[in-house]
Amino acid sequence: MSATLAGRRVLVTGAATGIGAAAVEVFAREGATVAAVHHSTPPPAHLVDKARWFQGDMRSKRDVDAVFDAAADAMGGLDVLLHCAGMWVPATADALSEEDLDFLLATNVKATVFANQAAFTHMREGGGAIINLGSAEGVMGNPMAVSYSLTKAAVHGWTRAAARSWGGFGITVNSLAPAVDTPGADRLRDHLGPEIAPILEQRLAETIVIGGKLGDPVDDLGPALVFLASPGARFMTGQLIAVDGGVMMVGA
Repeated sequence: MSATLAGRRVLVTGAATGIGAAAVEVFAREGATVAAVHHSTPPPAHLVDKARWFQGDMRSKRDVDAVFDAAADAMGGLDVLLHCAGMWVPATADALSEEDLDFLLATNVKATVFANQAAFTHMREGGGAIINLGSAEGVMGNPMAVSYSLTKAAVHGWTRAAARSWGGFGITVNSLAPAVDTPGADRLRDHLGPEIAPILEQRLAETIVIGGKLGDPVDDLGPALVFLASPGARFMTGQLIAVDGGVMMVGA
């Protein structure tokens, strides 16, 4: 891969694990200057030198604003936000508690809004690209994770509204719906247990028409991240883009 992001200043939230960690690796390899935010999980050793690392809770607007200010100051500005901070948790419709709902609304929705607003503050003069993580579960629904489905649907709606609000500033806002192997997928397997988890793998083999299994965050999702972070995606906004091997064929 060529250094297609040379000169781009990128901030990644939720960067210590999963898609966020993969993105740090990919963006750094593509020549971007990278700032990375982690919360409770420390940065992995192999990524410590690939980014400027900051600690903060994306559910706290005060933390978000402080981290974004520090990161933009360190990089001399901000061109791209990839907001990966979030969580998949199991919950059924009849048993979802108020506490669990509040937790995921804060973790997946409020954190997205706060991060996007902070990015806007630093992009409003020169434009930029905001990439949020959505999910096919926010489109199709998942009866085993109803609050996750709800909150990701909210992220999709917010993405469209923010795209319409900030397009005049030269800021694009898009969402990705990936199907890649991450700690969230492992939590689902653990929730299902050893007797049911193989059924999930069989279902994935049937629905993921390219490869028959969850993709790799670096090799399969990475190129889409690079494209959306590049000037080549400057005329795309308000979109939910599935990078999932064919699970969710929207718009066909």
